[in-house]
Amino acid sequence: MQDIIAKLTSKDDKYACAVAEKIISESQDTDEWYEYFDTFVSLLNHPKSLVRNRVLYILAANAQWGDENRFDAILPEFLSHITDEKPITARQCIKALSQVGESKPEYIPRITDALREADLSQYKDSMRPLIEKDISKTEQKLRDYAEDYLYKR
Repeated sequence: MQDIIAKLTSKDDKYACAVAEKIISESQDTDEWYEYFDTFVSLLNHPKSLVRNRVLYILAANAQWGDENRFDAILPEFLSHITDEKPITARQCIKALSQVGESKPEYIPRITDALREADLSQYKDSMRPLIEKDISKTEQKLRDYAEDYLYKR
């Protein structure tokens, strides 16, 4: 566990990013990383935004695993990053939410509510339109997933 934390929080950002990409990629097809879910959660509020970015995607990739709805317990904390102090992290969170909605369609209403209620006034005028565009794209993907989910039921 400490080894994973050390790798994901390494001062060598290229290395840490490569580790995260490997975990994300493998998490698409297997639950081998799900056992470290709580470890990843522990990094969700890391002081370094690059670590938060990585962990948001790792958690989103692992949302599909496990029947005990562990993701449900962290959803409010995950959603809080829609308005992260760093606009890049906010954007990464918003993009990662489409994967969460795809694997856990029951969360789509909560996700879309959080996206609609997000107060973006803290961001500079140069960043706000980009975040708004990300929100719009994610909402569209979530609508598509919701339609597919309802159609398949």
